[in-house]
Amino acid sequence: MAERTGLVQRFVEPEILDGLPADDPRAARARRDLRLLNALTLQDRIVARAIAKHGAGLDIRRIADLGAGDGAFMLRVARRLGSSWRGTEVFLVDRADCVARETREAFAAMGSHVEVAAQDVFAFLEQAPSCDLIVANLFLHHLQDAELARLFALAARTTRLLVAGEMRRVRLVRELARFMGRVGGGDVTSQDGVTSARAAFLGKELSALWPRGAAWETREREVGLWTHLFVAKRVA
Repeated sequence: MAERTGLVQRFVEPEILDGLPADDPRAARARRDLRLLNALTLQDRIVARAIAKHGAGLDIRRIADLGAGDGAFMLRVARRLGSSWRGTEVFLVDRADCVARETREAFAAMGSHVEVAAQDVFAFLEQAPSCDLIVANLFLHHLQDAELARLFALAARTTRLLVAGEMRRVRLVRELARFMGRVGGGDVTSQDGVTSARAAFLGKELSALWPRGAAWETREREVGLWTHLFVAKRVA
């Protein structure tokens, strides 16, 4: 059952940004708003700390970021992880390639090779090479439970560690989306933020969809006011 301040039932519906061409000005503004949202909620720090903690002892060389957008979030995570990122191969997976040249060059300057996989995440996972780490930030809430179960089944065949940062399904997150609109966020962000809040997560909802088996350990918890963190790690 959802917490007392939460939105009781998870409800997924299409978001405006998903239907806009990558070069649409409204899409570009929405991506800028997402960068601001990630900064305000400290998502990059939370995800980077989870990777450092749960990836300790793993030789992480190949990484996939699902729903990577313009790649800015993954770059911020990489910068927080510092020298441990050098020598990695990073797949930025999204339906459209909207990764700027400057972002690619910034990864290269850190000693990381970036490849943009402009395709559906399911198609990528079905034929992807094995990855040491899969990251998903503000992406899983786009998927219905059946789709999440399918994605997790594919990820469990592909990786040793998955770290996902999401929003909590609480009214505070919905109000944050409305606040973004009042302080200059675009119309896409204002509307999609409320849609996202209804599709977010609580409790152990994601753990319940991960494939069962002794080979995996899952952790799921609230971090701060906004974030819902999910980690799945292969232990056998």
